[in-house]
Amino acid sequence: MKKSILSLLAVAALITTATSCANHEKEPGATPHTYVLVHGAWQAPYVWDSVQADLVKNGDKVIVVNLPGHGSDTTAPHQLSLDVYRDEVINAIAKADSNVILVGHSMGGMVITDVAEKIPNKIKKLIYIGAYLPATGQALTDLAFSDPGSQLGPLLRPSADQLTLDVKRDSLTYLFINDGSQAAKDLVLANYRAEPAIPFTNKVTLTNEGFGAVDKIYIKTLKDVVISPALQDRMIAAAGIKNVLTVNTSHSPFLAEPHTVSGLLIKAAQ
Repeated sequence: MKKSILSLLAVAALITTATSCANHEKEPGATPHTYVLVHGAWQAPYVWDSVQADLVKNGDKVIVVNLPGHGSDTTAPHQLSLDVYRDEVINAIAKADSNVILVGHSMGGMVITDVAEKIPNKIKKLIYIGAYLPATGQALTDLAFSDPGSQLGPLLRPSADQLTLDVKRDSLTYLFINDGSQAAKDLVLANYRAEPAIPFTNKVTLTNEGFGAVDKIYIKTLKDVVISPALQDRMIAAAGIKNVLTVNTSHSPFLAEPHTVSGLLIKAAQ
């Protein structure tokens, strides 16, 4: 009898595992989703590398946006604005052969919000990951200044011309990926650039017919010291988002726990 019970438990465990895996696999012939991934401030497309690989392995399509003034792009800071970022993402979405799942992290949340206002009919879902989520008339600075739980502000160093913002280098990995591996921290340090400042002050104008018409999901970063969980909760409530997921990481979950993030994105797309 004991052997029989153990055998049944083993079979049940196998079925549970198989079902769990199947939930993240497409049915044969299923249409792939197209994800458009937008990085945040002081970062660049490299942060999505592991997540992109997972999504492609899952049979999905991925477009990773390099925002102007970040990564390999050398656009001068004085030429940048939230509109410039928005238009870069709109151009990327135009290359997709279907409606997209638009994902934004941190400052990228401002960008995807503005994109959704302009082309809501091209977006299947908006997914915010530890991201700024403005109401109409708000800029990133309005949200950031209202966040007493953030540790970022005192560690910022504006340039003499006020066009860029630096983060104190010895605080960079603590702020963005305190729970990541040393390799991930080294990656952040190696790819660091000063952040263009003008887009932080640009406000969004949103309507029910534009941004309001798009389905939204928020993935909270529970150990975040850049955008505090308390501010995330306030933004989620203000936007009326009901579909909320969580990841128990710092501000950069795609570097700290990329496979967890991939799984959440796949789940959110279902």
